[in-house]
Amino acid sequence: MKKSLTFVAALVAAVACGNQGANNQSVAPAQTVPSVEIAVAQARDVPLDNTYASTVQAEAVNNIAPQTGGRIRKINVEVGDYVVKGQILAEMDRLQLDQLELQVQNDEIEYERLKGLYNEGGVSQSDFEAAELGYKVRRTNLENVRENTILRSPITGFVSARNFDAGDLFSMSAPLFTVQQVTPVKLLVGISESEYSLVKKGDQVTLTVDAIPGRTFSGKIGRLYPTIDAATHTFKAEVTVPNTDRVLRPGMYARVKVNFGTRRSVVVPDQCLVKQEGTGTRFIYVLKADNTVSYLPVTIGRHMGREYEIIEGLEDGQKVVLKGQSLLKDGIKVNVL
Repeated sequence: MKKSLTFVAALVAAVACGNQGANNQSVAPAQTVPSVEIAVAQARDVPLDNTYASTVQAEAVNNIAPQTGGRIRKINVEVGDYVVKGQILAEMDRLQLDQLELQVQNDEIEYERLKGLYNEGGVSQSDFEAAELGYKVRRTNLENVRENTILRSPITGFVSARNFDAGDLFSMSAPLFTVQQVTPVKLLVGISESEYSLVKKGDQVTLTVDAIPGRTFSGKIGRLYPTIDAATHTFKAEVTVPNTDRVLRPGMYARVKVNFGTRRSVVVPDQCLVKQEGTGTRFIYVLKADNTVSYLPVTIGRHMGREYEIIEGLEDGQKVVLKGQSLLKDGIKVNVL
């Protein structure tokens, strides 16, 4: 009887242990399918442009000074004045000029007298030609002295420097005035040699300057320099801007946007691109017909607002993952929202 009770107790204990093991066994959860949003890659014409930093320069800069030293008699303009071509800027001492003017006046009277005598045969040809030559030489000398006594602006523009005052003895150590022409202005732009074949004379450009926010100016390429800098691998393009209202001034910092035309490329939203950790590789997840995604490395081009140009790796019309890339891996099945 005692053996029977022992057997029953052992049997109950075994059943109890078996039930406890069954209750403790965990059930594997079902695998979650990640949800994604999709965009469609589109081919379209992408503008080829680039923006370059430059500085506004005067179209022409003239340093104005007499050919010889002398006393400055009068100053007519100040720094910042706008002057026109031919306007008198200053006058030097007139003593030599006044003497030459009287001499030329006398020479002119004598020349006319000899000319009348020569026509009547009263003066030989050699004497008349010698007198005529002397008169012309002194008249030319008078014009030269006049130009160096009454100083006029050779261009229209702003006076950017005045280095002497009235009464000073001009010593030729510096120009008396500097005048800069600002209609038009020009800018020298360093463009990459890879774009050399895309640029031509006459191409239109736009530019902005920090000093005048909110305004865009138009210009065109007026000259292309024929050589490429071996150190920077750039070449110079000279941009001309009309500047008819004279608001652009030499020295202003400018950003010049040059348009090189367009090219046909595939474009996707920038959210589609994923950067591989530890490398510079960019890739996109492409949706296949069976709702799986494929890892696709791509070569990117221009960043245009919220879109990227894809140079290589993607075709027009392919469906790409827009959102939800963090849970993806190559070949995984997804749920498209």
